[in-house]
Amino acid sequence: MESLDKKKILLIISGGISAYKTLDLIRNLKKRECEIKTILTESAKEFVTSLSITSLSQNKVYENHFDVNNELEMDHITLSRWSDIILIAPTTANLLSRLANGSADDFISTVVSASNKDIFLVPAMNVEMWNKPATKENIKKLHSYNYKFIGPDSGDLACGEVGEGKMSSINEIEKTLELYFIKKNNSFKNKKVLVTAGPTKEYIDPIRYISNESSGKQGYEIAKKLLDAGFDTTLVTGPTNINYPKELKVIKVIAAEEMLQACQKLLPVNIAICTAAVVDFSPEYKKEKLKKITLLIMI
Repeated sequence: MESLDKKKILLIISGGISAYKTLDLIRNLKKRECEIKTILTESAKEFVTSLSITSLSQNKVYENHFDVNNELEMDHITLSRWSDIILIAPTTANLLSRLANGSADDFISTVVSASNKDIFLVPAMNVEMWNKPATKENIKKLHSYNYKFIGPDSGDLACGEVGEGKMSSINEIEKTLELYFIKKNNSFKNKKVLVTAGPTKEYIDPIRYISNESSGKQGYEIAKKLLDAGFDTTLVTGPTNINYPKELKVIKVIAAEEMLQACQKLLPVNIAICTAAVVDFSPEYKKEKLKKITLLIMI
């Protein structure tokens, strides 16, 4: 199975306090025998040094300005073709704007413009900057250009405020890249998986029902991971409060019999993972609301 190991990664580091986290990222990727080349923006050099990056990556560090010697070798073309992916971490609001508007007037923007590889953006900025309409418009554009986003997360920000805009953890970045290469290999695309989740409800009358306690989160997380890994995944779920991603095939049911029929229609499958909390028995349904005394006698 193809994975992140031994991949060629062009890492672009832009200026933000989160830039220091890329040192741990480089260290972890090197443990997986990845080859890493790095471009630093001028502002990134305020947070990390070329020497530290070179020491960890064991490769030359490029700076975000045109160098006559570099350009004689057409480095912006060479670098854009060399890597398996381009990873921009952290991605500042300024760089998001430049990429969204097609700038090509410095080394980084020409490398990105010349690239024919997938580009991953790891945004990191103040919550108000992240929520600005202009930033949201830039994000929308970049999604339409097939840029891939990792994060941002919500939490305590370096500025002291709390909210969305925190750079994703190194673990999350690695995990996302790992899943990308696994899915790209596409060895699972023809493997059908059925996952059941959530509770079922068995109505006694129009008001009352019997059910088991279940949030459906376990089954959903399993289905999501299988989908991310490239499996053809269908989730059959009872009533939950989960917002499902549009790329996941979801069949919503209420009663146990509905769940059974939905699952039978999906057969045959390669894998079935049943996490649903199905009710143990089904009462005889009454069309009118039962009186309490009648209900007690039935129970």
